[in-house]
Amino acid sequence: MRTWLLIFMIGFFGLSYSQKAPAVLKTGFSKEALKQSLEDEEGKSVTIQQILDQHKGKVLVIDFWAGWCRDCLKALPKAEELERNNPNVDFVFLSLERSKEGFDKSLVRFNMKDKDNYWFSSGWKNDFNNYIDLNWIPRYMIIDQKSSIAKYYAISPEDPEIQQTIDKLLK
Repeated sequence: MRTWLLIFMIGFFGLSYSQKAPAVLKTGFSKEALKQSLEDEEGKSVTIQQILDQHKGKVLVIDFWAGWCRDCLKALPKAEELERNNPNVDFVFLSLERSKEGFDKSLVRFNMKDKDNYWFSSGWKNDFNNYIDLNWIPRYMIIDQKSSIAKYYAISPEDPEIQQTIDKLLK
């Protein structure tokens, strides 16, 4: 019994640590983070800066996800609802799949082909993800019309601060 209790407590505390919100909530990006390269669905290289430039003047929700991530898949219906309920907001999906093949399969399997998708071909640990303290997925960030970070950290599309931030930015 003690063994099970110990295993449970280690697992519980480990899980709560992995979802810990960053101590500093950043409002902008470093030059190194903006230079981070991703790939689009066709395998073309694009930087975070280029993605932000494409959406400048609009409110942007960035959704970090992966097809292997159970929590991401559970959140997908609510993320889609958030997108449907905010037609004046742009959504970008940044995948942390482990391979291009996995990225391509997940886009098809989870009906994501019609969305604005990119893949971190360099893996989870890179200049952008390190800068934003990415320690868990799903993760949601809201970028304002001037490409500044308006909401730095949310792990659920149901986080009420997401919609509150969107509403505030659209006023």
